[in-house]
Amino acid sequence: MVERPTVLVTGLGSYGEQILKALRQPEAAGCRIVGTDTDPFCIHFALVDEAVVLPRADAPEYVEAVLAVCARFGVAAVFPGCEPDLDRLSGACEEFRQRGILWIANPQATIELCRDKLVTGKKLAQFGFEPPKYELVRDAGDLAKIDWYPLVVKPRTAGGGSKDCYIAQSRRELELLLEYVGNDVGLFAQEYVGTPESEFTVGVLLDLDGNLINSIALRRELVSQLNLKTSVVNKSSRAQLGKRLVISSGVSQGEIGSFPEVTEPCEKLAVAIGAAGAINVQCRLVDGKIKVFEINPRFSGTTFIRAMMGYNEPDTLVRRHLLGQTIEPHFAYRHGRVRRSLRESIVAERPARDWRQLADEQ
Repeated sequence: MVERPTVLVTGLGSYGEQILKALRQPEAAGCRIVGTDTDPFCIHFALVDEAVVLPRADAPEYVEAVLAVCARFGVAAVFPGCEPDLDRLSGACEEFRQRGILWIANPQATIELCRDKLVTGKKLAQFGFEPPKYELVRDAGDLAKIDWYPLVVKPRTAGGGSKDCYIAQSRRELELLLEYVGNDVGLFAQEYVGTPESEFTVGVLLDLDGNLINSIALRRELVSQLNLKTSVVNKSSRAQLGKRLVISSGVSQGEIGSFPEVTEPCEKLAVAIGAAGAINVQCRLVDGKIKVFEINPRFSGTTFIRAMMGYNEPDTLVRRHLLGQTIEPHFAYRHGRVRRSLRESIVAERPARDWRQLADEQ
């Protein structure tokens, strides 16, 4: 236990930025932060104490590089800040533990469960959470099983930021999508439910031992190109879905609060799937019940927004596990409305150091 622990935040060009800004909040514990990214001119390097360029997460030397950075700067804990980093490093978390480095992320089993949408759907039903209808579509024969259009079509295993998500309102559109983005593991076709006004992103925070700490929700306001991935006219016979069918982007804004009608069932869900750390549930509220369409086993793209409201997930875990502080369950935080916009920055002329340079400096 140290007064000012050194932590590593990877993926600063992704949601690692959100973790970084939360840890830099004035009321946060005040960590020394080592930040990494694959881009030597990442604008968020300006906010860290030490900036290091890492190889891509799929590079053979990636884990070696992360461990070298941890050794060089005396890192006490690692925050994976993008999904490739999370997936790759979760398989090496035992190596961190052996070196006395805290892995601030969910267990590998929880990550794998949430990554596979087919497995997630089955688990939701098993735990009593009725998910939207779904079907794995691999070939033309699977198309006949679906008669509940419109639907959202997405990769079975990829996730985050609504990547490669599309809306299909007819069998013909689904056929075209299967031809366009189909792959060996199949496409995940999921019933489109609810309206844009009923969509929430819900954060549930547990400590790294799996004890529930708190939850928070953001009711999305899908009003600009920044927060919309897709918006099409509803041509289906289901008028109750609204005039337009939309898929949100990974950039969320809206009203933040406790919203117990969605946070309470999401807390039960997080505990049921064995979460330990931060978990993010995407859902719509339909007839008083949540319809979960995505679970991200990681810090959210709204992490900093939450921290602004006094719900600082990264700092809470630092205080709990690195500083040994007692955290009050369901601590109070502010409610309010948040808007987001783009911000331009001049990139520093001096690029960050490559991880291989660190050995030469010793």
